[in-house]
Amino acid sequence: MSSRQRQAAIVRSLRRNGTSTIGDLAMQVDASRRTILRDISTLRDEGFVIHSEPGRGGGLQLDPQSVQTSARLSVAEVFALLISVASMRAAGNLPFAGLADAGLAKIEKALPSEKIKDLRRFLDCLYVGQLAPQVDISDLGTMDDALLPAFETAFLDLRHLRFGYRDAKGNVSTREVEPQAMLILSPVWYLVAWDPARSDFRHFRMDRISQPQVVEGATFRRRHVLFDDTVRPVQRHGGKRILTD
Repeated sequence: MSSRQRQAAIVRSLRRNGTSTIGDLAMQVDASRRTILRDISTLRDEGFVIHSEPGRGGGLQLDPQSVQTSARLSVAEVFALLISVASMRAAGNLPFAGLADAGLAKIEKALPSEKIKDLRRFLDCLYVGQLAPQVDISDLGTMDDALLPAFETAFLDLRHLRFGYRDAKGNVSTREVEPQAMLILSPVWYLVAWDPARSDFRHFRMDRISQPQVVEGATFRRRHVLFDDTVRPVQRHGGKRILTD
């Protein structure tokens, strides 16, 4: 059970039972008392009003009018915000940059340390550069919203990714690859992956990818991708690290 699932179960239990002890909650979600105490602290930080009554017959009580006041963002949701800002900055088109950076700093401050760690690993796979003027983008389409959640799992857990792909001639095939990097050459975004069937790297335009699925089973090793001199990691683009150390 993840921390999010566990904390949701704690809230449900408190709403249903009225009063619960730390020991009861620990048994219900199969966690230690120390973990439950940390979860209660996290829930309070998020806006839930949880009263603690000491002594015999006491326990934890959730205010029936209590609601969550801070948003719980997934890694993919925060990553979408970060790369949107990063791609606009890379293209030299980021109005109100100071406000955007301040907002991202507040989001980062509110995130748990394990989520920050995942985001840094995710961002380490992201690169930006300039699109060559001869590249034809007349058929540029929209990207599938399912891409980022699938990418999150595939990149962080080193899982194969399977998807439908439409090439420049309109031919559709099914690909299974090892995702290694994401490359933004605004306005075109690419998935850079090792293709085991071809024993080589391939660049897949993200707007041509459909129905991405993470493949369960064997993992793969991270490979070093060679980019030309015009491509830079987003984490260090412009001398500015997106997430602070």
